[in-house]
Amino acid sequence: MSIVREDYQVELREVVLRDRPDHMMEISPKGTVPVLLLPNGAVIEESLEIMQHVLDWELTEEEAHWVERNDDEFKFHLDRYKYPNRYEDVDEVEHRTLASAYLNDLDARLGEGPAFAAQLNDALFPFVRQFANHDRDWFDAQPWPNVHAWLGEHLESEEFKRCMKKEKQWFEGDDITVFP
Repeated sequence: MSIVREDYQVELREVVLRDRPDHMMEISPKGTVPVLLLPNGAVIEESLEIMQHVLDWELTEEEAHWVERNDDEFKFHLDRYKYPNRYEDVDEVEHRTLASAYLNDLDARLGEGPAFAAQLNDALFPFVRQFANHDRDWFDAQPWPNVHAWLGEHLESEEFKRCMKKEKQWFEGDDITVFP
């Protein structure tokens, strides 16, 4: 969403992870997305680092706190809530409850006044969206008015709609697709 918001032009290569292109594996052997190959040959393989590059953004102390909680606490519980079969002895309801503590705090923070800067929203939103979509009826029944409004605003945004537009899978030799 930061790429769209900043109109940062990139060559888009839509990848299907079960059919990773050789070039992707050459520049990023870990084989995950996203990957940003810069004109100077440098490779950025983490979403947050791509956002920081695109936005020329240094995290404030508060932003770093929320990113750390998102990455170390919320995503840990989200994965076990969403994919309990991938882990041994996991109680998905317990992990939903533990992830909810983060959302309680996020709801309180969103209610304090000015929302986070757009770039921090972009860092947190995809994971809250995943959590919400795992059991939407349960999520919608939770007492998080600020989180619900914030999530809804992002789901309805033009940036999100543009990012979620399905592109055809890229193959070697295809025409260049410039995004956005």
